[in-house]
Amino acid sequence: MDQERDLVEVAAPEREGAHTDGEIQGVGIGAAPAPDYFVERDGVHFAGTHILIDMWGAAHLTDIEVIRDALIRAVEACSATLLHIHLHHFGESGGVSGVAVLAESHISIHTWPERGFAAIDIFMCGACDPARALPILREVFHPEAFNVSETRRGLVE
Repeated sequence: MDQERDLVEVAAPEREGAHTDGEIQGVGIGAAPAPDYFVERDGVHFAGTHILIDMWGAAHLTDIEVIRDALIRAVEACSATLLHIHLHHFGESGGVSGVAVLAESHISIHTWPERGFAAIDIFMCGACDPARALPILREVFHPEAFNVSETRRGLVE
């Protein structure tokens, strides 16, 4: 069964210190230590904040351009660094799956337009605040229900 497929890829401009596909940064003897992007909040050290969003009754779940623009706006609102966006559209009435790859981690989206449902995953380390993406996502997708859970990943004990 051959499905119509749309693909949108957006590569961000090169930034100082960014890695390119396949590039591995090593630390040699005598090299300065790599920066630590773990977070300290309320006396707790952890790798980053992971927000999971379930949107029900959402709009624009088949519109790959609206989704791309929403991801870009969310990245900007969080003060994150966009490295690359990859989106895949599963045909005219099919859903969209994709990811915005960030220097600070990622934002991913998976849509089920036949159910009016989208699952969004935001994970960020460092000084970025993934919660700042939430108003953008509400504004763009107009969900009837917007369920959010948050987890601190990589807790240091």
